[in-house]
Amino acid sequence: MPQRANRFWTIFLATILVDVATKRFAVTALSPPFVPHDIIDDVLRFTLAYNPEGAMSFSLGPSSRLWFVLLSFGTLFVLAYMYRQTPRKDRFQIASIALICGGAVGNLFDRIRSARGVVDFIDIGIGTHRFWTFNFADLAVTLGTAMLTWILCVRAAKDKPRGHTLATNRAVDEPS
Repeated sequence: MPQRANRFWTIFLATILVDVATKRFAVTALSPPFVPHDIIDDVLRFTLAYNPEGAMSFSLGPSSRLWFVLLSFGTLFVLAYMYRQTPRKDRFQIASIALICGGAVGNLFDRIRSARGVVDFIDIGIGTHRFWTFNFADLAVTLGTAMLTWILCVRAAKDKPRGHTLATNRAVDEPS
């Protein structure tokens, strides 16, 4: 197996396996839903929740589930194209695409499997000031997206043509 494919499939499958395992743990150990379990004081808690909507409870109406499934497939299609265009030695871009794909597939499994939605359980905040509850797949998508954005921005900055202050070699006192 080529090195690019090996790296991609290792990260992709590991992301899915960790996501499935942590969600299974959450469902069995943290039931019933919405009961916080302190891990580090009240800063990090595990609280089982089901999210039938998108990230940060973003909703597309009554057919959110269908739209998010279709959006996931569309995203995976675009990422597959990006993967094919990525040079073999670009390890970080391969890793970022694998993280995004693994996280997307992990959440896609939940959406297809249950109308209850995606299993979320990582609950961060202080007191009543809480971030949205999320899971390992969300973490992988966020990290992969941040990495890919950084890679593409750095690449765009390097590829941007540099302007020159003097366009010609004319003498300074020459009329234009």
